[in-house]
Amino acid sequence: MSFLTEQPEAIQAIAGLALMVLLAYGARLVVHWILLHGFSRWIEAMQARWTRVVLHRNVLNRLEKITPSLVVQMSVAAIPYLPTAAVSIIRNVAVAVTVLQIVRVLMALLDALHEEHERSAGSLAVSTRSIKSHIQLAKLGLMLLGGIVIIAALIDRSPLILLSGLGAMSAVLMLVFKDTLLSFTAGLQLASNDMLRVGDWIEMPQLGADGDVIDIALHTVKVQNWDKTITTIPTWRLMSESFRNWRGMSESGGRRIKRVVRLDAGSVCFLKPEDVERLQHIALLRPYLEQKLQELDGANSAASRALGDLAKAPANQRRLTNLGTFRAYINAYLRHHPKIHQGMTLMVRAMEPSSEGIPMELYCFTASTAWIEYEGIQSDIFDHLLAMLPEFGLRLYQKPTGQDLTSGLRLRQGLNQD
Repeated sequence: MSFLTEQPEAIQAIAGLALMVLLAYGARLVVHWILLHGFSRWIEAMQARWTRVVLHRNVLNRLEKITPSLVVQMSVAAIPYLPTAAVSIIRNVAVAVTVLQIVRVLMALLDALHEEHERSAGSLAVSTRSIKSHIQLAKLGLMLLGGIVIIAALIDRSPLILLSGLGAMSAVLMLVFKDTLLSFTAGLQLASNDMLRVGDWIEMPQLGADGDVIDIALHTVKVQNWDKTITTIPTWRLMSESFRNWRGMSESGGRRIKRVVRLDAGSVCFLKPEDVERLQHIALLRPYLEQKLQELDGANSAASRALGDLAKAPANQRRLTNLGTFRAYINAYLRHHPKIHQGMTLMVRAMEPSSEGIPMELYCFTASTAWIEYEGIQSDIFDHLLAMLPEFGLRLYQKPTGQDLTSGLRLRQGLNQD
């Protein structure tokens, strides 16, 4: 110390600054050792979720970086012969650095909270509401507030003065952050109404989106389409425009089949007795045919008593048709199908005939919502039904092609020549 007191004042000030810097970084090393070794066992022993957030490695790493600026703030005034202006500047810069590091610690806490939320959702193996948009908004607020406090510290003014100045710029701020405000409002409405979650399958044809939601952020929602492309949708557009969410289908446990088999109207006819006898060997049809034959016998007997000999005319009798019997077969087939959900709507109906034949519509739900399994079940059902058409004397409707017309023309020319 005698050597330092004998030196000029500038050398003592420089030596004091150097000693302060060494003390600041020495304190950081001490804090680093305490946080690394002192809390490591505590972190391993405690399994609470809040400990994994508060004592996250990134949080601790950023927390130790606050130490040097705090040491500078407390020790700068003790440096001998340091000008008052220099002391004020160094202290203001140290305060600004401290605020910056505090903001970084808080942002690391938000990242740790988001990471813990995602880990918990993954362990439950269910779709969950995303908090990423809220995390991003909180980070944006921290950066704005931290920026105001840092600027106020550097110019040595109260932050309230800057905040009052921002009030006059509110119109400009509203214009600059218009999309952010719209997206945040839309995100709140989506979350409060539970309209969208990560993992949901949504369709938004106007934006080319058809796939799973993989990320819900403040400004955008990312959808991975089935061709593995990514569609990015502005969050506010999900509230201003309509989209389809298939989550209800997934949660219900059944996926709808709504498809028609188009039959040739020229193949529809009444069943002959030998046809009925042959169809009675089909196990699924036997209960229907037995009940229907009893009903027809009763109706025809009543008609015979009322009409006399006129009841023998086929037009005055009730008879089975191959179309109605095929419809009953489809209904029985679906009722006994092990992969069709029996607790949901099941219906088979003949729709209005048109120039494309008679549509026979199947309306039912599979017992699985998995896409590949659903398509396999649906294909198996229609493969079977198309193969069963000849058993009922029915034909599938198909528009004639050029080859059909050419073949018919050649056949007609051959008959004319003969």
